[in-house]
Amino acid sequence: MSDLFTRQPDAPLAERLRPHTLDDVIGQQHLIGEGKPLRVAVDGGKPHSMLLWGPPGVGKTTLARILAQSFNAQFLPVSAVFSGVKDIREAIDKAEIALQQGRATILFVDEVHRFNKAQQDAFLPHVESGLLTFIGATTENPSFEVNPALLSRAQVYVLQSLSSDDLKKLIAKVLALPEYRDFTIEADAQELLVNTADGDARRLLNLLEQLLRAADTRRLKTLTAEFLADSLGAQIRRFDKGGESFYNQISALHKSVRGSHPNAALYWFCRMLDGGTDPRYLARRIVRMAWEDIGLADPRAFQIANDAAATFERLGSPEGELALAQAVLYLAAAAKSNAGYKAYNQMRRFVKENASDEVPIHLRNAPTKLMKELGYGREYRYAHDEPNAYAAGESYMPDGLDEPDFYQPVPRGLEIKIGEKLEWLKSLDEEALDKQK
Repeated sequence: MSDLFTRQPDAPLAERLRPHTLDDVIGQQHLIGEGKPLRVAVDGGKPHSMLLWGPPGVGKTTLARILAQSFNAQFLPVSAVFSGVKDIREAIDKAEIALQQGRATILFVDEVHRFNKAQQDAFLPHVESGLLTFIGATTENPSFEVNPALLSRAQVYVLQSLSSDDLKKLIAKVLALPEYRDFTIEADAQELLVNTADGDARRLLNLLEQLLRAADTRRLKTLTAEFLADSLGAQIRRFDKGGESFYNQISALHKSVRGSHPNAALYWFCRMLDGGTDPRYLARRIVRMAWEDIGLADPRAFQIANDAAATFERLGSPEGELALAQAVLYLAAAAKSNAGYKAYNQMRRFVKENASDEVPIHLRNAPTKLMKELGYGREYRYAHDEPNAYAAGESYMPDGLDEPDFYQPVPRGLEIKIGEKLEWLKSLDEEALDKQK
């Protein structure tokens, strides 16, 4: 190899600094370090089909290129965003020519999750025949977005966001280039740049290139935090509003509330707002959390959640977001119970699995003379006329069907009192049934 980096002065910085060997890759040491899967594959000279799954800007394309070069294989890149079956066929034709010349082919499909089932299936016979080695890159969970048949034939490797130290190493590489050696970046400015890049190497390099050009125009050689703030403006963090990152973060928020950690819950709430999540979506999820994880242990929780959602609708953003944040804190601190949630799910299954039994005669309404003559409601016991306003021993289930005991109040919050009352009512039932024997 004649040079470590591609030296094309007009190419974007991210392309100029693209590494050509595993040793030059920053990050992903869990895959490329000594004894790790991709290093072992390269050292053994045995390519295999794989899926590289990770967020943008973490080196998926770079690793695919390095693997092709390491195996001395033809590298055929295809983008699922811009390509179709025709492009796949052309790539297969090129692979057949290369095979006749004694050379292997690596077909790299970027954003493979964007291909439909038929397009993904088009790879299968050629992967199985050994005509080509398939490497797919995706930012989405392959379990949901990649056909099972293709998924079963490819090893999945999970790439991670670059750490702050990784991104600082990348900054040092940029400042070592001849045209940027006269520039320096103050420590607090580096921290701001790293935080703005949010684990994305490509984004870091693009931002840094933009900043260095702006500094050169203004004849500045030292980049300060103030200069970065003025130059970058409002930069939104990496956030996939419909993908893996989104659902991971809402899961973390919900579990922090369920786990009674107010500060962690508030952190994930603010992370999602910072990433551009619609506050109305968060409001709906907060109401759901109140009913699912707090329930009757603290009925104030769903009142506060509903009031917060209504407040946001009245005030809008950003003022209304404070109400949602307060609701998150209250829900996280509140007594927890999923007794109602469990009872509801159990009863839904119970109803589905049992016959549609008739409503007992004594529970039927009797608005007409005929219905009264037929006995509708005749033996109904009006609870308010009974001692303690409770018709002890009465049955409210279809004839011959015992009442399930699915709702089990937890010993927390208001459900302590609810549980005590239900136990007392059961004792009244038992006394009444004993007298009937």
